[in-house]
Amino acid sequence: MRTASDSRIKQNTTAPLWTRDFTIITIGSVVSMLGNSMSGFAMSLMVLDVSKSTLLYAIYIMMFTLPQLIVPVISGAVLDRFSRKRTIYTLDFISALLYVLMGFILITGRFSFPLFAVYCFLLGSIQSIYMVAYESFYPLLISEGNYQKAYSIASVLETLSAVMVPVSTFLYRRIGLGPLLFANGACFFIAAVMETRIGAEEKYIEKQKETERDDHRRVRQVLDDLKEGFTYLSLEKGLLAVAAYFAFSAICGGVSNVITLPYFKGHFNNGEYIYMLVWGCALAGRAIGGLIHYRIKIPAGSRYRTALTVYVVIGLCEGFYLFFNIPVMMILCFVIGIGGVTSYTIRISATQSYVPDEKKGRFNGAFNMLSTAGALVGEAAAGGLALVMPERIVLMSSMLLCTLAAFVFIGGGKKEVSAIYNRSE
Repeated sequence: MRTASDSRIKQNTTAPLWTRDFTIITIGSVVSMLGNSMSGFAMSLMVLDVSKSTLLYAIYIMMFTLPQLIVPVISGAVLDRFSRKRTIYTLDFISALLYVLMGFILITGRFSFPLFAVYCFLLGSIQSIYMVAYESFYPLLISEGNYQKAYSIASVLETLSAVMVPVSTFLYRRIGLGPLLFANGACFFIAAVMETRIGAEEKYIEKQKETERDDHRRVRQVLDDLKEGFTYLSLEKGLLAVAAYFAFSAICGGVSNVITLPYFKGHFNNGEYIYMLVWGCALAGRAIGGLIHYRIKIPAGSRYRTALTVYVVIGLCEGFYLFFNIPVMMILCFVIGIGGVTSYTIRISATQSYVPDEKKGRFNGAFNMLSTAGALVGEAAAGGLALVMPERIVLMSSMLLCTLAAFVFIGGGKKEVSAIYNRSE
């Protein structure tokens, strides 16, 4: 006969996180992130070396970001009724091919900036589809009660992949970008092969088919879903407030992406190495913060308050760090790193456990579209403003805007946002 003690034991038992499928997706992600980190920074250095212009550097970044404005919403609607797993490994195979082709073009001396811009646009298109598929599929591989732990692992691994940045810089100066793109292509191929071995069932596909009886209705439903992601956001005030804040955060992130590396290269000898030193502290902060979140679960009732505090601290630290000497920059970036992983872990674990499985694709598509629109605005504004204003002033102004947005949307929507952030997984 079952006793009360037996019931308590069962309730307190958490399913294991490291299942076969979760292990495969984690290892596959590590492989592809290592390759991407190695080639991505080298691509940025090459653009700056060739163009010697913050404006052209902004255009390069915008070409990668631009397709992510529309594609996520379309892919989100489609991915709610097709296999996300198949989409993930197919896109990784395509990415492998594209990196190898561009590596060949560079090695044979056929590089041109317009061609490279088109190439970045293609990569951005693939990335935008992939992220919606990955963010919608990843929660299906997490066992109940392990959301915070799983996303802390994902954040730490993404952070650790940045150890390839100094390796990338060293190799880029020695052998050029072409061989690094070959290596990245190999990483994507290995990741894709591993992802084909994931065995999770995607039951949401059948659930969608039950509501779509004929082909005409399916076509109409897909078109309707292009709007449903935003309709769902408008009906969920808490999610809408979170999405609005992160749209402003993306604006400031776009400004930072355009301003930071050119600032260090233009104001310091061997500026790319100073950049790596300073932002390496942010990566260390993210790694340490991620390990803390893996071991210690933030109490449900404290997540909202913690998140709002973190949003404000990050905005202020990143807004002013360029005005200090290098040691202080490193300390502030360390704080930014810990805050960043805390922000990510709270937001992603809360929203992905809150949104129903059959709506995750549409929600993530709408959320990513808002974030991408913000990033594009920030990148374009930074490229233009850097021509007439000091780079540090541009960054400071944008981060103060981000801090204000935290108070307006997250602070102003306390009741609705805390209901999402403070709920049990």
